[in-house]
Amino acid sequence: MSNIYGNWLRSQREAQGLTQQELADLALMTRSHIAHIEAGRRLPSREDARRLDKALGTGNVLASFLPDEDAAVAEYFETTRLLEQQATMIQEFALSYVPGILQTASYARTVFRLAFPPPSDDECDRLVVTRLERAKVLDGARTPVVWTLLDEAVLRRPVGGATVMAEQLKHLVCLVESERVRLHVLPFDLGFHPLLPGMVTLMSFEDQPPVAYSEGAAIGKLHDSPDVVQRLQGAYALAMGDALPLRESLAVMNRYAEEYEHHD
Repeated sequence: MSNIYGNWLRSQREAQGLTQQELADLALMTRSHIAHIEAGRRLPSREDARRLDKALGTGNVLASFLPDEDAAVAEYFETTRLLEQQATMIQEFALSYVPGILQTASYARTVFRLAFPPPSDDECDRLVVTRLERAKVLDGARTPVVWTLLDEAVLRRPVGGATVMAEQLKHLVCLVESERVRLHVLPFDLGFHPLLPGMVTLMSFEDQPPVAYSEGAAIGKLHDSPDVVQRLQGAYALAMGDALPLRESLAVMNRYAEEYEHHD
């Protein structure tokens, strides 16, 4: 969808003899944002689409042909995955299980195998490889900066059993100790917190507006409306203020890892 959308925008811009910068000036956007939309790496917010329609004189075509906001995760996540690779900062919150880019192969395989309908062995292998490819974003020394908030439920839920969980938690500890990821735990005794309704990912970029991705059962949304992104950023900041400090979070993860290791 994003490639078709971007190609159509480019054709309309070029038909009117406008450069990307000229269109950006007319639509009150940045040139790099226009370039990302035309390349299929992003879709505009509805507000941006309306401004593009006005600048190009295309009625409400660009606004009307944005994907339905209720589209399923699969239709949105390809764009989210591409943005993940471009981000300078990623802030994750996980309520139920470890976020994708932080998962080990064994943990990821368990997550995929328990889906419905269950995938074939070959399909499961392909999904695991794709998830591990996403994790290569962490291979860089410092970019993107990655902050993660984990509800304590993530540590206590034995996804894949004790052996898989021990390996997964040790992996998280290694990422934190190598200073590649900053991770904080939201303890059970905190009670309600502003991110409790579901999983959230915030992404910031060098030359694009920030976006957010939220996910629930069988549904996911990519948000680039400034108001929505700002609200989710505020909720994340409030939750971070209630989380355990880094060293205490490490201690909690190590304690759970040891319990899983000695589990009969």
